[in-house]
Amino acid sequence: MERKLKVFQYGTGKMSVYTMRYVYEKGAEIVGAVDLNPDVIGKDIGEIMGAEKKGVLITDAKDARKVLEETKPDIVIVTTMSLLEDLEEPLMICAELGINAITTCEEAFYPMNSNPNLTKKIDELAKKNNCTITGSGYQDIYWGQLITSIAGSTQKITKIKGSSSYNVEDYGIALAQAHGAGLTTADFEKEIASSDNISPETRQEIIEKGEYMPSYMWNVNGWLAEKLGLTVISQTQKCVPQTYHKDIFSTTLNMTIKAGDATGMSAVVTTETKEGVTIESECIGKVYSEEEFDKNIWTVEGEPNTTIVVEKPATVELTCATIVNRLPDVINSQPGYVPTEKMGDLHFKIKDLNEYVK
Repeated sequence: MERKLKVFQYGTGKMSVYTMRYVYEKGAEIVGAVDLNPDVIGKDIGEIMGAEKKGVLITDAKDARKVLEETKPDIVIVTTMSLLEDLEEPLMICAELGINAITTCEEAFYPMNSNPNLTKKIDELAKKNNCTITGSGYQDIYWGQLITSIAGSTQKITKIKGSSSYNVEDYGIALAQAHGAGLTTADFEKEIASSDNISPETRQEIIEKGEYMPSYMWNVNGWLAEKLGLTVISQTQKCVPQTYHKDIFSTTLNMTIKAGDATGMSAVVTTETKEGVTIESECIGKVYSEEEFDKNIWTVEGEPNTTIVVEKPATVELTCATIVNRLPDVINSQPGYVPTEKMGDLHFKIKDLNEYVK
């Protein structure tokens, strides 16, 4: 592509500070932006980025369709919510208009195993209008490609085990609430953990209805199994509240979380496959105390055993850089709802993004 890549920012919260800056630094441009927050509507995106004005004002998200039709972007970056059902409107608008879209929505990474009907709905419309919809972010590399690369150097695999932690303060209120931060342990059990105390048959019924609440690793395990050519025969999830012995103030929730209440949660997803490989992954998302920090640990067990540890990853920046580096891959992809495992490995983009678009 000879001209600059035209990018549209849907949601101008914490993540967009990085995605928009990275877009400009990679030689592309933001042509429009929308948000629901009345405090940012009407502002120039430069104010959000902490940079000079860009001449692009943030519009009310209720007018997203109109602005998209006017700006005609090559691709939309959606950085709002964590569940696919919450993104139905923006993703369906993109699919209807034939505009490519990529989102940081964690469920969108591989929603086929948690909300298949909505995924199919988006997929069919995107195929009809010749555009691609996908989900990406930190998990694309650190819970996905990194692990499958290790697997590629392994003779025999019996188990893949991973654990990753992150501070929910860095991502916004929707993610913090999805992790149960601020709930009493009793409310956590009722509102979050209880959804796991069901039979496989009941869980599948809920999934078919599009009402399941997957942890982030639920979708990651599906992505890994598909990428590795494994056949899933069962998958379970268990969510446990995380607590701290002192009060912790959450700037994101604007509240003090009392000692003993949930600062977030640990979610462990166990997947059994026909091929005999077990995938057991854990994500720990919570409001950190002063001494805590992000970490990412994965072990591939078999012949040989291999463990990789990433300490203190800059999870937010890595998420946003992954999204921006994926933009050409999405545009070049086949139409439909296409998980990144079908787009090939992600590579660093040293040149302007438009130079990678076929």
